[in-house]
Amino acid sequence: MATVARVTEISATSKESFEEAMKIGVARAASTLRNVTSAWVKEQSVVVEDGQVTGYQVNMLVTFVLDD
Repeated sequence: MATVARVTEISATSKESFEEAMKIGVARAASTLRNVTSAWVKEQSVVVEDGQVTGYQVNMLVTFVLDD
């Protein structure tokens, strides 16, 4: 039988780092979606306030396999 997967785009933020934002996003997706198999970081950006970086954001494409 063939495997069918779906890809959905999510955005996650962290005050610490891009890596932390990525981990938060994957954990949140896995808590809602079954069979998450991968994530691809599409974009990264930072929030700047008063000339200082105050946040990190990643936009990711998350892949999950659909149930039979």
